[in-house]
Amino acid sequence: MWFALLGAVAIGLSLGLLGSGGSILTVPVLVYLVGQPEKIAIAGSLAIVGGVALAGAIPWTLKREVDWRSVVWFGIPGMAGTWLGAAISRWVPGPVQLFLFALVMLMAAWMMFRPAKVRPEGYVHVPRSRTLIILDGLGVGVLTGLVGVGGGFLILPALVLLGGLAMHRAIGTSLWIIALKSFSGFAKYVSVLGAAGMVLDWRLIGIFTAVGAGGSLVGQQLAGRLPQQKLRKMFSVFLVLMGLFIIVRTAPGLFAG
Repeated sequence: MWFALLGAVAIGLSLGLLGSGGSILTVPVLVYLVGQPEKIAIAGSLAIVGGVALAGAIPWTLKREVDWRSVVWFGIPGMAGTWLGAAISRWVPGPVQLFLFALVMLMAAWMMFRPAKVRPEGYVHVPRSRTLIILDGLGVGVLTGLVGVGGGFLILPALVLLGGLAMHRAIGTSLWIIALKSFSGFAKYVSVLGAAGMVLDWRLIGIFTAVGAGGSLVGQQLAGRLPQQKLRKMFSVFLVLMGLFIIVRTAPGLFAG
């Protein structure tokens, strides 16, 4: 259990330091360290990440580092998409969800490893059309609901490169969007699991949320003192190793018989 609690701390630190990556850690921790079935782990991940992201969003809100228009135009479609993804999960076997999750980990690693784009002098940002922002939110939401990732590694680049937000403002905004989407998907998963006769471990969800929230606040305090790009590259290497591990564990069952 102590290893699992350390995992909860890592979830919070990741969200606090990088503004993303927490949910990428949550599902493997719940499956491999706690021993939960895939569907229960994915549902629990949404509750935990939603709670941790909400706790992390409050300090950014108090500092007025949240773009509420982006929360509305990206977050509300994201909530609808997450609900839809959770509904679809009823017909997707747990091992398939975990395999898809591993592929998402590899995609996240690639996006986090890439160097940040430097805008040329005199660059003028052209806002993306509202329709495309809504579609982005919907697509990331479906992914969140299906495999249990908050999608911060997709939301942050969208807010910075497409929405034109400064990095700190994008992090605060991203945390609100992650929280809203995660709670939406979790609400649907409660009925999906109930129909399948599965029961959530509410005590574990509460403990992980509290520990992760504390880790998130510590991560925010450390964020300005540590080299962000080096942290992202180190985290991306870990994601590749973890993603490959999950693929090796799940692939035999997917292709057997």
